[in-house]
Amino acid sequence: MKITRLTRESARRIALKAQMLDGCTDLPSGKEGVAQTIERLGYIQIDTIAVIKRSHHHTLWTRRADYDEEMLHELQAKDRRVFEYWGHAMSYMPMFDYRYILPRIRNFSNHKSKWAQYSLAKCRDILPAVLERIRKEGPLSSKDFSPPPGTKRGTWWDWKPAKVALELLFWRGDLMITERQNFQKIYDLTERVLPDHIDTTMPNDDELGRFFVIRALSALGIAGQTDIQRYMQPGTARDSGLQIAGKNIIEKALRDLLDAKEVISVILEKNENTVYYALSDAFQNIIHQKETTDGVFLLSPFDNLIIQRQRTKRIFGFDYALECYVPVEKRKYGYFVLPILWGDRFVGRLDPKSDRKTKTLVVRSLVFEPSFKSFDTLLPLLAQRFVDFARFNGCEHIAFEKVSPKKYGAPLKRLVKDEMSTR
Repeated sequence: MKITRLTRESARRIALKAQMLDGCTDLPSGKEGVAQTIERLGYIQIDTIAVIKRSHHHTLWTRRADYDEEMLHELQAKDRRVFEYWGHAMSYMPMFDYRYILPRIRNFSNHKSKWAQYSLAKCRDILPAVLERIRKEGPLSSKDFSPPPGTKRGTWWDWKPAKVALELLFWRGDLMITERQNFQKIYDLTERVLPDHIDTTMPNDDELGRFFVIRALSALGIAGQTDIQRYMQPGTARDSGLQIAGKNIIEKALRDLLDAKEVISVILEKNENTVYYALSDAFQNIIHQKETTDGVFLLSPFDNLIIQRQRTKRIFGFDYALECYVPVEKRKYGYFVLPILWGDRFVGRLDPKSDRKTKTLVVRSLVFEPSFKSFDTLLPLLAQRFVDFARFNGCEHIAFEKVSPKKYGAPLKRLVKDEMSTR
């Protein structure tokens, strides 16, 4: 098997091009551009944390400066271009990929999640009644179902039975999420949400393997086998019941695609023990391009580029972890830290909070990487991006609490103030 050797800089360039973070996106503006962004990436992860704009909106805005939340709502509720289900986690996915989640729906009956097993046992008897009510009344949310008398609101693990039933029926494929209202899921029968033209034939293992490999490589640009397997599937033992394309399926698909010369093997300098893969056509189109971008991006912790932390470390040399689930005293950088990407390198970490009452973006902490030196060039670009990000979050002011190194705090504040005054 022929293996191509690649510099780490070239690998980063390929990855950023695939992720539409190289400043050279050729997509149309408006809602169509948002739809095509989701279709290229394969999924956009949904998250509940709202200290700033939620991750799915943030990830799309990062790539589409004209993004508006209503665009995503229309793509789901009206245009039926996207649907929600389990990708890497709960995600928006292209509607034309629906058939490839059918094995996951089929496997739900044998789900290994303890929560799913417990919930099925607890709520199995009410599933038909909940389903029938939606069949008769139309789309409903969990708020439309009253809890049993005397029931107190509990944790996520202690949802009221009807809410659990709705989620189980969704996982099982009887229901789909037809839209969200103020982030609240609205469920309807799958037959009333899924467009008639969507292919619903069950894919075989060969089709499934090819789908996952091409999907991952199209979005990642360059990836190892484990990266491919985890791109649209959970990567922990706890979630193994959601995995539908296992190691053997991925390995066979890679062999077939290598034989057909649709995929090539790649190794990176100074890391010849790990074999990566890339789509042949995309690789040839990108590898000889030398242009770089000086664009600055503030990435969501759940952004597709960095969600696989070990891959981020291998290719970009950036060691990143989300610390919002870590006790305060053990946090190194902050609650909800955003990696700062400049060109093809990560140069810092931002811990922001959107104070919606005062319309202020609070920079609780901004820490530059220890090896970073090019402050004179970066700071004006970063100031512009901070103002853009504040506007995206509905903020009219920016307040800084901590900047490290400290001496760059004052010049950055002046640049931000000047930028705000010209907008």
